[in-house]
Amino acid sequence: MKLSEKHIGSLRELLARPRLRIVTVSHANPDGDAVGSSLAWAEVLRGLGHEVTCIVPNKYPYFLDWMPGIGEVVVFKTDAEGRAAKAVAEADAIFCLDFNAVSRLEILSATIEANTTACRVLIDHHLQPDEGFDIVFSHPEASSTCFLVYCLVEALYGREAVTRRMAELLYVGMMTDTGNFAFSHLTPELFRAVAALAETGIRIPEIYNNVYNAYTEGRARLFGYAINRKMNLIEDGTVAYMSLMENEMRRFQFQQGDSEGFVNYALTIKKVKMSAMFLAHRKFIRISLRSRGDVDVNLFARRYFNGGGHKNAAGGKSFLTMQETIDHYVRSVREFAEEGRLG
Repeated sequence: MKLSEKHIGSLRELLARPRLRIVTVSHANPDGDAVGSSLAWAEVLRGLGHEVTCIVPNKYPYFLDWMPGIGEVVVFKTDAEGRAAKAVAEADAIFCLDFNAVSRLEILSATIEANTTACRVLIDHHLQPDEGFDIVFSHPEASSTCFLVYCLVEALYGREAVTRRMAELLYVGMMTDTGNFAFSHLTPELFRAVAALAETGIRIPEIYNNVYNAYTEGRARLFGYAINRKMNLIEDGTVAYMSLMENEMRRFQFQQGDSEGFVNYALTIKKVKMSAMFLAHRKFIRISLRSRGDVDVNLFARRYFNGGGHKNAAGGKSFLTMQETIDHYVRSVREFAEEGRLG
């Protein structure tokens, strides 16, 4: 992966300015890559003498509570004091990490858009970024935004600038966005970066345990319920979907992040090439899509659910009822298959 020398120069020039007021933001329903990349990049910025506020639109999953610096993150949705809005309004620079369009910030979008003077920097690995950023590091070939942040730090200051604290944060994103190094974009460059993180002394088994073995009993029982009762197969067993209504989630004491990974499970079935998860919220249905091989769920999400993401991992929304959403999905899958896009 080659970073633009021109954009590196522009970023270096920006960061050379004294004591900037900087905000980092990441997407709604922030995951390990969003949180890890934001906190690690904030460490770099603070090391340069800048004032940094990390903001997320809504709460991150509880199994990330252990991450270094997580207490500094301002959750916009519950920010009664208005710290986030004040920091954004006064920001000289806004770093946008792990999303490709300001609309992905949902309830935070308008606040970000209101600051028209701050330099807006994109650091992201999703396909087809929107315009409106002053400096752009958009690399869909990167396995995670944390890997991209590592590459930026290495290009700007050398790998020795990566502290153990930063390494823990970056490893979380690299690990989670690759399914513990099992998905696509697993390059020699990535594993050299992982080796560099390991050399700082991070305890990889502990990080894995903190993320993947820290769920609640309710989450475990919800997973069993979703697989046993709610998973459906269509298109001769090559496409799967499952859905959860709010009352079903409440039965299992659902918390933010509890459904993470559910959509991937159907892909453990040998014939399944594409999987969807429909999660009911008060005003809309959140859709997660996963695939393997050449099945392009980014295209599927953009075409049918006004979403997007990566080739094998994407998402979208529906403002229909759950049954209407599922019916639309089934029809869309059939059309997709008739075009030969399911292989």
